[in-house]
Amino acid sequence: MSDPFHASNVVPCPGPFQFNSAGRRSFIRMGLAGFASLSLPGLLRLQAENAQKNPESPKSDGEKTAVIMVWKPGGCSHIDTYDPKPNASSDYRGPFSTIATNVPGMEFTELLPMQAKIADKFTVLRSMRQGAGGHPAGSMQMLSGDPDTRDKPKPRYPDWMTVTNYLRAKNSGPRTNPLPAYVGINPPLEYNGPAYLGDAWSPFSVMGDPNSPSFSVPNIGLSNQGEVRRLDRRSSLRKNLDNLERAFDRRGELGALDQFEEQAMTLLTNPKTKEAFDLTREDDRTRDRYGRNAWGQQLLMARRLVEAGVEVLTTSLSGPLCGRVQNWDDHAVNHHVFDAMRFRAQAYDQAVSALIEDIYERGLDKRVLVVVTGEFGRTPKINYAASTGEGNASAPAGTQQPGRDHWPRAFSNIWAGGGIQTGRFIGATDKRGEDSIERICSAGDFLATIYHHLGIDAAKTLIQDFNGRPTPIVDHGKPIPELIG
Repeated sequence: MSDPFHASNVVPCPGPFQFNSAGRRSFIRMGLAGFASLSLPGLLRLQAENAQKNPESPKSDGEKTAVIMVWKPGGCSHIDTYDPKPNASSDYRGPFSTIATNVPGMEFTELLPMQAKIADKFTVLRSMRQGAGGHPAGSMQMLSGDPDTRDKPKPRYPDWMTVTNYLRAKNSGPRTNPLPAYVGINPPLEYNGPAYLGDAWSPFSVMGDPNSPSFSVPNIGLSNQGEVRRLDRRSSLRKNLDNLERAFDRRGELGALDQFEEQAMTLLTNPKTKEAFDLTREDDRTRDRYGRNAWGQQLLMARRLVEAGVEVLTTSLSGPLCGRVQNWDDHAVNHHVFDAMRFRAQAYDQAVSALIEDIYERGLDKRVLVVVTGEFGRTPKINYAASTGEGNASAPAGTQQPGRDHWPRAFSNIWAGGGIQTGRFIGATDKRGEDSIERICSAGDFLATIYHHLGIDAAKTLIQDFNGRPTPIVDHGKPIPELIG
């Protein structure tokens, strides 16, 4: 059956305000959300409360390296994309023919003609392997390095995105860019999260279809000056009310709130924030190049945001463009796997190739690393089962159709930018695509490579867990040499 890949963006409401220590903390958490339905002030306050600043000459926001991770939830078939096996038997290789890329000796399937034309601008890692066959555990292995192969309802370790957000706030001076450091555009939220770091380090999430005429990002870049003045008045009222409580504020929490509220007001009113999210500022040719659909416009927005100074950007290619069950989980009960791959291929191929080309054309290829991956691959051997429902890429219920199941023993991902050497593939799988057999790379290697680009030494970096114990951010794995700029 299909899995519920529909992440919620619900923010818990703070508890009732009381005039005591707990009440003051509750009040501060409400922050600007109390009058603008925005939780950012509390988030900013929690970030600064937990971060210990490093006074040693931090880099400016504009100089920091960044990562765009494009996530394929459910797992993409490596055999039907980047690691075709044309000489395998028909019960393995699938129906797609192979095509040459612009890199001698590298072939993809016919589903990726646009990426094949720019294969010299990225590197394919064909020998990924991790140990968990379920979506929760597989995602946690790839995103947080959790070696546990059991599926859990929530992550035990923080994902690399929140770790980066936390560490950069800890080791840098005050952020001068009005944009959040970590943004998710329809981000992967189902099986990852901040764990013991706390929700303060979660992404500023943008949900919905950026291609929709009615799409908007709430609570940023207000242009209505009357609304801005109204918020200023409410902020002033809040500060006056604070004076009643200052005498009891021994920890100075209320005094510190002013700074964070000012930052939140900047997000609301600074023109740069609205401009960064505003896709109408792109010309029609560029928007068409990415594809006038949700995925194309998500990746275009991702490029705009990292160019404007966002440091960690995640986006999930899910929803209706995937097919009936809205993810890449192509079991036969969910999708006709080959119809599903055809159904999503054009939007996927166009959006990813446009993003990669744009990163290089705009001179972002040294600073910005692009990683496209899912939690695992799909079974090399094709199986058949009855469909559980009719829809895009799925036959009527009861119809026997082909599928591929979960496969963590071998899968592919692609890497671009980051100053890395491109136009090659790393590693190999066996003749049927069942096992990685050359230059095998683990989830720990994957994470250590991303951290390296972000200037974080995964082998030496510890963070305190819930019990105050120093915990490594990745306790296994090393940066992949071929993917280091």
